[in-house]
Amino acid sequence: MGDVIFGTADYAVFAITLLISASIGVYYRFTGGRQKTAVEYLLADRNMGIIPVAFSLMASFMSAITLLGVSAENYSYGTMFVVINLSYGIFTPVAAYLFLPVFYNLQATSVYEYLERRFGKGARLAGSFAFSLQMILYMGIVLYTPALTLEAVTGMSKVWAILSVGLVCTFYSTIGGLKAVLITDVFQSLLMFAAIYSVIGSAWVEKGSLSEIWRIAEENGRIEFGNFDIDPTVRHTWWSLTFGGGVTFLSLYAVNQAQVQRYLAVKDVKTAQKSLWLNWPILMLLSFSTSFSGIAIYSKYAHCDPRSSCQISSYDQLMPYYVVDTMGHIPGLSGLFVSGIFSASLSTVSAAVNSLAAVTLEDYIKPIYTCFKKKDLPDKGSAYRAKLISVIYGLICIALAFIAEYLGSVLQASLTIFNVVGGPILGLFSLGMFFPLANQTGALTGFLSSLAFSLFLGFPTSRPAIKALPVYMDACLNLNNTCSVTPSPPAVTSDSDIFYLYRLSYMWLGVLGLIVCLVVGIFGSLLASHVLNMHPVNLSNELDPNLFVPPVANSLKKKQQIIHLKSLMDENSVKTTNVELDQIGDNTSISSAHKIDVLPQ
Repeated sequence: MGDVIFGTADYAVFAITLLISASIGVYYRFTGGRQKTAVEYLLADRNMGIIPVAFSLMASFMSAITLLGVSAENYSYGTMFVVINLSYGIFTPVAAYLFLPVFYNLQATSVYEYLERRFGKGARLAGSFAFSLQMILYMGIVLYTPALTLEAVTGMSKVWAILSVGLVCTFYSTIGGLKAVLITDVFQSLLMFAAIYSVIGSAWVEKGSLSEIWRIAEENGRIEFGNFDIDPTVRHTWWSLTFGGGVTFLSLYAVNQAQVQRYLAVKDVKTAQKSLWLNWPILMLLSFSTSFSGIAIYSKYAHCDPRSSCQISSYDQLMPYYVVDTMGHIPGLSGLFVSGIFSASLSTVSAAVNSLAAVTLEDYIKPIYTCFKKKDLPDKGSAYRAKLISVIYGLICIALAFIAEYLGSVLQASLTIFNVVGGPILGLFSLGMFFPLANQTGALTGFLSSLAFSLFLGFPTSRPAIKALPVYMDACLNLNNTCSVTPSPPAVTSDSDIFYLYRLSYMWLGVLGLIVCLVVGIFGSLLASHVLNMHPVNLSNELDPNLFVPPVANSLKKKQQIIHLKSLMDENSVKTTNVELDQIGDNTSISSAHKIDVLPQ
């Protein structure tokens, strides 16, 4: 481990960044409407600008785990993971022009209100409960992981880091609402960029040029962009990264509560679409930069791997170790880096706290109140209820961060839950928006089936070992604190002996969850309608077109217009027939009367 410990200047820089974030919350508490209404508190009065929303969309997506993990990924396995950024560009228009207009037309604070309107209360509760569990587990890990990593490398107190960051995040999220969250996300995004570019800049200065960094990485097999292998068991290929990355992107940017709340924070759907498009280059820039930082770090340790030489215990500690090893002698620079890493945690946790408050208020408290009181929950006081809920979730986040230390493998389990839930939730919304034939029975069956299937794949009894690229220690001979690395236990079985589905790349988990939900949902809907007679076969004739993506909505409108016109024509035909019958009846009456008059004569 490095000898450099967090200094006074570093703590000062870290404290100042936390103070700025807290101050933003205070500012929005005492300006504007002072967060007195639920619309201002949860949706920022729907008048935010494109730039803060775009930065916030990126910051909510890129957690501290992502920053530390992506750099370690490129260091250990090469640059193939960079291809995932293309999927973000490919699927941005899908989110912007298909999913986003549906939620914007709905204008509901909770995205799960859509599921109730489309499939009933059961679907709404299933979707919102899965999201709530997913985010509660994840936000504790997002706070705990960087604290653990930075404590191991910098000597910074893990307890102090969790408490300070967790309390500050809860504070500004609670008193400042979504406005404070969005603006602090912009500030924290800049710190994230500063942290990454401090690493790249240091390696640039040390090696003399970026081309030299690239040459060292290429010479040691770290540069790879051409894996087009169609084998789904290969960890990263163009196909797994494009389709798997696309499903991950859509599960977060198309149907995730935290992101949809940001779309609804602007004045109209076109502004929301512009924010989403602006998010893409910002997201790509940070992702590319984080990936390059991994090979920048490799340029220093190409011949003395820190983990093999026991300087660190995990590659997640690689980036902070590099910072204290190369820049620790510069006062405040390590503090700036730590601020950037924890800013990624702050932005993710604040997004989770705010979105969970919205879901809890809209999906649980309001329905329960209506059930017992037989009337709707008054809007007056909703903002205060949301603030109280935010405080509770913030404290839960801090508690989970401390409990996570004693849960061991549950950390990986929780992260896996976050990944495997995304595909089924995306599938549930896709069933509703793309398939008019889908009904409540099919949707719930498809969602629960895909969720069970995804969890089955996400928690295998055995999984093939991940093979990292080779590392070297030929320049580590001068280390005084040499140690032995515990070798990995020999594999009991070969990869071919492991169940095939367990050998699939983790990038396909979300894709398979989506496919299972759609396939089971469609067949379940057809079975329920045509065989079990549980739902009307012609249900699409009665559906609200606003609940579907624009192309399907337009088709439904035309179909319903044709049905309406035919109905009017039939009514007019019936009326015309009735008039003719009346006329015939009248003539018959006249003729009969005439005959009566004539007969007596």
